[in-house]
Amino acid sequence: MTTSARPAGARPSAETQELAALRGWLRGVKRRMTFEGLARRASGKKLPISECTLRRALDGRLPTRYAVLAFARGAGADEKTAERMWAAASEAGANLVVPRARPPHVPGRITTQAGLARALTRLKSDARLSLRQIAAAPEAAGLLTRSSLHNALTGRRLPSEQWLAAFTASCAAGNVAVLVALIDTRHRILAGPRPPAVYPCEIVELADSRRQRDEAARPWLAEPELDWYDQQLRDEEEAEFQRQIAWVDDLTKDELDELAHEAQTTAQQNDRPSLADLLNRYRA
Repeated sequence: MTTSARPAGARPSAETQELAALRGWLRGVKRRMTFEGLARRASGKKLPISECTLRRALDGRLPTRYAVLAFARGAGADEKTAERMWAAASEAGANLVVPRARPPHVPGRITTQAGLARALTRLKSDARLSLRQIAAAPEAAGLLTRSSLHNALTGRRLPSEQWLAAFTASCAAGNVAVLVALIDTRHRILAGPRPPAVYPCEIVELADSRRQRDEAARPWLAEPELDWYDQQLRDEEEAEFQRQIAWVDDLTKDELDELAHEAQTTAQQNDRPSLADLLNRYRA
């Protein structure tokens, strides 16, 4: 059985000796040259390459064959040696026994589109895949275009359930828990924020705090002191009111109803002024 070579740029779970030797050789031929100088010299010798690509060739992942040859040409090193060492590192990486990967991250309770974008970005980062690789994956099914990936990962557009299923298949190996969490998040975003709950205890506490505040302010709102004549009138009015209250207390229910009806249907003055007001106040 033949084993397919590991794709260039893939990060192995355990580094092989051949890959470590290749990286050490590249560091050795680089010497004190800058990546900018290497890129400029390689591009001048018909192997155009960017400074970032040369820098990534030393980050622990297996670089591409083109990047290794451009690195060697820019440093003035033997390109045949570079190609031979790259081939050995690529073959060793293909035969490496990869340990079982850790389970993907399952997003928690997310309620905003920005939170969904961050969760998708983390899944992409954990999968160590570029937008181009995700869009070209068989699981993409034509849904994961680079533009749709950009819109979803930046929070510009809310993805559909089919898009989330394809993304989960590409970045989380179709993990059911991840897919359910993402779809639930989409439903919460579409439903919008829940209205604030009203708790009776909070209403009671608010009313009690207002009552305490009013009682504390009451001494400052006291009426001005009356002179002896006004105070005497006030005392006489209060005594008359208390007498009327005592008189009403002695009435039966039928007598109270009859008096209330009489007070409301006639404007005739009698020996008990403001009787209707008195009865209404008494019943309250």
